[in-house]
Amino acid sequence: MEIVAVIDFETTGLSPAQGDRATEVAAVIVEDGRIVDRYQSLMNAGVPIPPFIESLTGISNAMVRAAPPAGEVMQAVADFVGHYPLVAHNAAFDSKFWDAELARIGRRRQQAFVCSLLLSRRLLPQAPSHKLGALVEYARLPVAGRYHRALADAEMAASLLLRLSDELRARHRVAEVSVDLLQRIQRTPKAQLARCFV
Repeated sequence: MEIVAVIDFETTGLSPAQGDRATEVAAVIVEDGRIVDRYQSLMNAGVPIPPFIESLTGISNAMVRAAPPAGEVMQAVADFVGHYPLVAHNAAFDSKFWDAELARIGRRRQQAFVCSLLLSRRLLPQAPSHKLGALVEYARLPVAGRYHRALADAEMAASLLLRLSDELRARHRVAEVSVDLLQRIQRTPKAQLARCFV
């Protein structure tokens, strides 16, 4: 597989369209089947963190008040990932925040997103749940740290992506896993998945 950047955000809520902002971002670069580089930072967007989110993530208002400004962090993480294809677990969520936070600094995403959640639904349909924590447990992947912290979640999503790539090679006899193939798989209905491997 070509080099990819697996990202994860922690945020104040579910939607940047509703005024929610990022509080933490992480990206890990995956090359030749392993993580070769990491970026992580809390970020201060000037938006209070609701108590429920603070208890979920462990990220407090005091922590983000002491963090670098959101724009500075987004410049750094966007430069870090460059033009590598992006991967996220539940990319529909992370891509909204990536695009919204980039737009605030006058930048625009050029690359596509791959969603490890959608891929897991296609390639591991027998898993009891397709939440990241459940998949990590089901596939016996290493727990990289506290769930709902950006770096740990990005590292675990990277491990999941590598496990899904192994599944493609072993079960579907795919010689070379590419981002293009992963995007086709995530868009294809489960019943028609075999079309992706001919």
